[in-house]
Amino acid sequence: MINNLKNMNSIVNYLKSVRAELRHVVWPTKNVVINHSLLVIAVSIVTAVFLFGLDTLFTRTLGAFIG
Repeated sequence: MINNLKNMNSIVNYLKSVRAELRHVVWPTKNVVINHSLLVIAVSIVTAVFLFGLDTLFTRTLGAFIG
């Protein structure tokens, strides 16, 4: 019984410390989140196009040697 209370107290203390720590976090603004999301999407598209180009180049080159 005492062990359960100690466990509950430690869990409660942990959650209190997490909540206190989250109050110190500087959360990004909506504009920052949107700009960073658009940047990630743009970089992903550029990377996909680049990899598609490399794949096409290697496929055609290998096809020329084999076929």
